[in-house]
Amino acid sequence: MSGPAKTDPDGSWRVAADIGGTFTDVIALGPGGRVVPVKVLSTPPDFGSGVLGGTRAALSTANVLPSQVGAMLHATTVATNAILEMRGARTALVTTRGFRDVLELGRLRRPLLYDLSWQRPTPLVPRRHRYEIDQRITADGHLEPPADSAELARVAGEIRAADIEAVAVCLINSYACPEEERRVAAELRALLPGTYVTASVDITPQMQEYERTSTAVVNSYVGPQVHDYVTALGEGLREAGVSAPLMIMQSSGGLLDAPSVVGRPVQIIESGPAAGVIAVRKLSQLMGLDSVVAFDMGGTTAKASLIENGEPFVAGDYEVGGGMNITRGLGKGAGYALRVPSIDIAEVGAGGGSVISTDVAGSLRVGPESAGSRPGPACYGNGGTSPTLTDANVVLGYLSSQALAGGRVAIEPELARRAIAPVAEDLGVDLPAAARGAYEVAVSSMTKAVKAVTSERGRDPREAVMVAFGGAGPLYGAAIARELGIETVIVPVHTGLFSSLGLLVADTERQAVMPYRADLDALDLLGAEFDRMAKDVTEALREADPSAHTEVLRVLDMRYRGQRFELSVTVPDGKLDSGLMASARQRFHAEHHRTYGRAGTDELVEIVNLRVRGRVRNPTGVERILSLPPSAPGPETTRACRFGRTEPTPVIARSALSPEPRQGPLVIEDMDATTLVPPAATAHRDRFNNIVISWTTTAPETTS
Repeated sequence: MSGPAKTDPDGSWRVAADIGGTFTDVIALGPGGRVVPVKVLSTPPDFGSGVLGGTRAALSTANVLPSQVGAMLHATTVATNAILEMRGARTALVTTRGFRDVLELGRLRRPLLYDLSWQRPTPLVPRRHRYEIDQRITADGHLEPPADSAELARVAGEIRAADIEAVAVCLINSYACPEEERRVAAELRALLPGTYVTASVDITPQMQEYERTSTAVVNSYVGPQVHDYVTALGEGLREAGVSAPLMIMQSSGGLLDAPSVVGRPVQIIESGPAAGVIAVRKLSQLMGLDSVVAFDMGGTTAKASLIENGEPFVAGDYEVGGGMNITRGLGKGAGYALRVPSIDIAEVGAGGGSVISTDVAGSLRVGPESAGSRPGPACYGNGGTSPTLTDANVVLGYLSSQALAGGRVAIEPELARRAIAPVAEDLGVDLPAAARGAYEVAVSSMTKAVKAVTSERGRDPREAVMVAFGGAGPLYGAAIARELGIETVIVPVHTGLFSSLGLLVADTERQAVMPYRADLDALDLLGAEFDRMAKDVTEALREADPSAHTEVLRVLDMRYRGQRFELSVTVPDGKLDSGLMASARQRFHAEHHRTYGRAGTDELVEIVNLRVRGRVRNPTGVERILSLPPSAPGPETTRACRFGRTEPTPVIARSALSPEPRQGPLVIEDMDATTLVPPAATAHRDRFNNIVISWTTTAPETTS
């Protein structure tokens, strides 16, 4: 760190770091709401180096000591990357005899019904590494018989001989007798020291053996890598002088301490995307918005989520590694099933680094392949030659021809043109037309993600406001909104680092879930189970902070008898009585009708799971970090941008916008992102320093 550090008497600093496919974003928040944002290139495969480098840069810029950091917050893609790149641990599965092939059987789903070449993803555990034991847990929890220790010793010997690094234990019906599965896992840990062992009931103690098995396998598959990453990052931070505890974002949208993450790494698969949604959630609560589409586009992927009445949808299960990560619908079956809470996020492989190509039929394609940060888009000058969306945006005039990320990333326009040239030649058009075509293909692809969380959930996107963020989101937000009939797009301050901002304002959370098979009207039993679960999550939260004030949210997973899928219904605070349960039934009927277009009757309703979500509110309000960076706007310039035709387009800073709407086209440049306002739209800056884009006509924009 350079220069003497200043000690601020008002409190310590909070530092948040989010790893993306191209950039690692770091925000340091100091007393009085001082914000220091830093954007650096990600450093695969050692992503922790980027976090440490960005943290040092932020603290140096802030001129503070590492010892003044009171909280270190992190969103990471290490677990996701291990699955997507198929480089997790050598994993074994120990299961009940007769259930060795559950991973292959899965569910009878094909995401692409008419693609005869489609194949299921390769199981993370090869069949030769799945071991059966002679034990059985019945549906009512009896052991017929229990697992034999001598047999476990034999299996452990075979696992050791196979050089296995991680083991998943999933016994049939173990949710009905979790002690047996935990005993088996404990014996294997003792027999296999140094091996990462997961008991499925410690991750997801629920019915449906395929989802439980798949979740346990994924947890073990990514476990050693997450352990090594979190351990190394913690040591690196301590060596740098940062002694604050490391907290990591969960897929469900709450922060969790690093030791707990190491035990359940499957909880952080959607860590980065969840952080961005939490930032939008806090912003929507501040602005009083009822329905918000959070649209996040970074270097490799684009994500969409829906927030209603200040809360995002949280799904009980989803899939990862299947192209578009989804939580429901006929698209399931392409990835690995996970039965853990996650914010409902639809994700597609379209980002600033997505590669542009033409197929054998001469059609234009964008992604899902990505140039990442190394070598990155051709225009970065790091050796990349593949044409990417970032290169197309440079050719179109949307991005600066000098530098990005506040000058940290130099741009070479000639390299962008050179990369796009083969695509233009294949299509028989000029460079701007080819680049604009790639832009529109990307818009079409990302529109599907927004539909997945709105119209496919029974919500009309036209009733929502879009919040576009991420390094590339503001370039595409207005165009996607136009396709869906969304009239208003909000681009918040610090938009390119908005997921890091979400870490700064996120709450600390713990969750518990258990299957429930008693009658819906067994209110005393239901209340007792909720009370026990609430006590468990509250005690876990107070271990880290004994003085913390905890809030508890109760949730019922409900369905009609005979259904395969359930919907979640929140149960208000108070004693469980017949009136409260009648209200829960009615909310379930209403949500079922809204989602599927029909509803049943009370006698058909059953409870599947009980959920409890414990939360410690973050005292840091999002309003503290929405001020503009303290810099004067530069002079307004103009450059040629291609829309339906090439037009001279003013290039301004966010601070140059006023509350009065200004007609597009406009290019608005921040340190961390660029916002595009099309010709048929206006933009103004509101009291929270958001750029607010509004469409001024209903006719579609002229295309090339």
